[in-house]
Amino acid sequence: MVSERDLETALDFARAEAAGSIEGLFGPASLTWRIDREAVIFLGAGRALLLQLAHPWVAAAVAEHSRTFADPIGRFHRTFDVVFSMVFGSLDKALAAARHLYRRHATIVGVLPEASGPFALGTTYCANDLSALRWVHATLTESAVIAHDLALPPLSVEECEQYWSESRLFGALFGLTSADLPADWASFVAYNQAMVQSDTLSVSTAARHVAAQIFAGGPSWLRPPRWYLALTARTLPERLRVGFGLTFDERENRAADRALAWIRRVYPKVPARLRYVGPYQEAQARLRGKQQPDWATRCLNRAWIGRPQLDDHRK
Repeated sequence: MVSERDLETALDFARAEAAGSIEGLFGPASLTWRIDREAVIFLGAGRALLLQLAHPWVAAAVAEHSRTFADPIGRFHRTFDVVFSMVFGSLDKALAAARHLYRRHATIVGVLPEASGPFALGTTYCANDLSALRWVHATLTESAVIAHDLALPPLSVEECEQYWSESRLFGALFGLTSADLPADWASFVAYNQAMVQSDTLSVSTAARHVAAQIFAGGPSWLRPPRWYLALTARTLPERLRVGFGLTFDERENRAADRALAWIRRVYPKVPARLRYVGPYQEAQARLRGKQQPDWATRCLNRAWIGRPQLDDHRK
């Protein structure tokens, strides 16, 4: 378990390593800003979610404690609000988001309703478990790199190393210390491969149900397009793709190819004003001394986080 004391120790480390109080944890010179500012990172969101659900503890927690089914759009906004607060918010905002996430996770405890992988029926789960947090953190990091490389020139080995170094700092906001995470990019890749091959990841009934509801659009009108499902299926390990019952035949392969060809041709030409997510643009304005984002940034923020401003100083 990650205790509240563990979290505060990790946050002290993050504060000492941060780019600055205004710049936040990473700042404009970081690869994290360069990668996470891209709207195209959404291409990896479905993959990251399914990989997280493949951990039986995560699947049970989402099924029993989340409002995903009743409010899928709100779930999307809340997730990106927390992540973007950590990445693009001021240092105070990032640390506050970490504490808020910890408190939310502290309420998420339960028992598994079925045996899954190495976990027996009735096994106790908790959202602040270190190993589960490490896996969620890994899925976010790896999926961001994969999504970036789908649409833009792939990161070099040196850039991957730098991004992982910064991601280890990001892990502090989950209460993870350097000792809890792989030491370098190669070790991180090896950790992901070992997890995929292990029985720790096992697609439970709850995981399949949650995934089916989300990708069917749930009670809302918002349903992922076919090409997005095809891309998500392509980027998943085959064992888990089969576990979730995702079809990936020649038809889906062609749909993914067509989508990638279009994205790679069009996306790099999209003006930065539209291509970069609102919270990144708000962070850039903050560095210029502007406390209030402009109209366009506020509109983009509403799309990504469900509200007009990330660093709302009225709160």
